[in-house]
Parts: sequence; C-alpha cells; structure tokens
Amino acid sequence: MRPWMLAFVIALFLHGHAAAEPWPTADPKAAGWSMPKLAAVEDASKALKPAAFLIVQDGKAIASWGDVTAKINVASVRKSLLSALYGIAVSKGRIDLSKSLASLGIDDKAPALTDTEKTATVRDLLMARSGIYHPAAHETKAIKRKRPERGSHAPGSFWFYNNWDFNALGTIYRQLTGEDIFQSFGTRIARPLGMEDFSPADGRYATEAASEHPAYPFRLSARDAARFGQLYLDGGSWAGKPIVPAAWVKESTTAYSWTKRGRQGYGYMWWVLPPEEWGPNAAYAAGFGGQVIAYVPSKKLVVVQMVDLKQTPEGIRTSDFLGLLKQIAAAAP
Repeated sequence: MRPWMLAFVIALFLHGHAAAEPWPTADPKAAGWSMPKLAAVEDASKALKPAAFLIVQDGKAIASWGDVTAKINVASVRKSLLSALYGIAVSKGRIDLSKSLASLGIDDKAPALTDTEKTATVRDLLMARSGIYHPAAHETKAIKRKRPERGSHAPGSFWFYNNWDFNALGTIYRQLTGEDIFQSFGTRIARPLGMEDFSPADGRYATEAASEHPAYPFRLSARDAARFGQLYLDGGSWAGKPIVPAAWVKESTTAYSWTKRGRQGYGYMWWVLPPEEWGPNAAYAAGFGGQVIAYVPSKKLVVVQMVDLKQTPEGIRTSDFLGLLKQIAAAAP
C-alpha cells in the first residue's frame, strides 16, 4: 500500500473510532435566560441568513438554528485552529518561537525574502508582525489593497493582518513536526474532543503561483466548531483532560496589538475582545464572510456562527456578529 493511501486509511479509522457524543442540552428558561431577549437574538440572527448558529453555556447547548451538522469552509478560522496545534508542539519542544526564518530555511518565490525579512521569528509571524509583505495565497482583495510595501516595517515593529505570515506558519508546522496539518488536528484535537463531523479529508492545501506557502482551508460544522470554542473556554482542557496547554491558551489569546479603534486586539492568530467591555479572557476566531467561534468566560458562553457564501454571498459582517454576541450576553443569566 502506498504511504498516502495508508495515511488516508488510518485517518478514516481514527475518525470512525472517535468518542463522539452529542452536545447535552439545557432548557434556557429553566437556566435563567431572558426568553424575550433570546427570541430577539434569534430573529436578528435569522435576518442575516447564517447557515447555522449555536449558543452553548456551561457546556450545554442553549439554542440553535440552521443546520449545525453542515460542514462549512471556515476561512480564516483556520488560523486559530493552527494556533492550537502550535501550542501543543511548543509544549513538546518541537517548535521554538524564538527561531528566525533564516535559521529555519524559510524563503519564498522571487522576489525572495531579504536578509532583514528573514530575521523575523516564528513568534513575529504568530502575532502578524513579521514585516514580510510578499504576495500570499488566499489573500482577500482588502489585504492585497492594504498590504504595505516590502521593507517598509522591520520585523516585530508593525501589525498587519497578513496571510503570508499565516501560510508560512503552516509550512513551518509541517516542517518542524513532520505532520500534516489536518491529520494532526484530527488526532490531537478533533478526536479527543469527540468532534462528530470532522475528518482530515475536510482540509486541503490551496496554492497560488505567487508563493510557495499554501493556505490550509478547513471545513467544520457548527457543533464541532463549538467544541473547539469550549476547549478554549475551559483553558485548553476537555472533560478534565489537558489538550492544549493552559499557558498557551492564555498566551495566544493575549492582545499584543490593537486595532485603531481599540475595539479588538490580536494575539497568536486569535482576535481578543477588550476586557473592560467583555470581562477577562474573551476572544474569537473569525473567517471571511462571517465564520466565527467566540467564547466569553464571564458568561461561560461559546457562540458559533457559520455562513454559506453560496447561499449568503454578501456574508455577515463581524460587527453584526459582535452586536448579536452582546445581545446574547445580555440575555444570559
């Protein structure tokens, strides 16, 4: 049997033997939720036309609408998924965040990286502060339009939401661990969490001519995405068993940069919500078009929104989701 065929068979075996248990549910009224406010959230959400929406509190599903089993391309949520894998690898000594790109042999297609750009560290990339503005796969039109000039900022000095950083991190992960990203996620995260729908076949590598570093899109269902959110809400543990180191959860969801209006920060491929508004340690993973996994520890909440861009081509703005999240927090006990 060829190696790639063996890997595929192993992946199917592991997925088929995952300890998948459906989300327990709770009666929101009995749990103390404001039913009129929760109904208003549902009405407002449905008007935006998500494919699925799921609210979990204290590990129990409170409400949902749409198809929470449908697997959707979660776009840039992929970056937070990879961040979790980095935390596991760092804890095992397989990745050193202080290593420079030069020391790791990371470069790209012409125009190749300069010596200065190669001084960027793995940590710089995680924070989107590499200072490397080389074209990258899966860039949105907005990123292409706003991308700074090459050499305009020294590594570590300037934050820019940069697909080059995120894609190169995928290459670095595969290089230093020897693992495929999707197989690794299946084995190290999806299976221990009992994800009901994910298979390593739900990931793919997307290459473009301008760069040698591929993007790594994932497909997830809302109910599986909520498990990932619950993992971070619980400090990296699932059913009392550590999956992602608690120290990494805290470090990766600490804001090292803030957007101009200060309404959200950026950690290691996670968006961070201001504590004065949301309470401590609230964060979210976000993808183009309205894919979101958010968690708010002060309310023990995990909220997931999935958007099928074939059905809702205009997508849903992140600001609209955050507005819903505020309404949900206000409705929660």
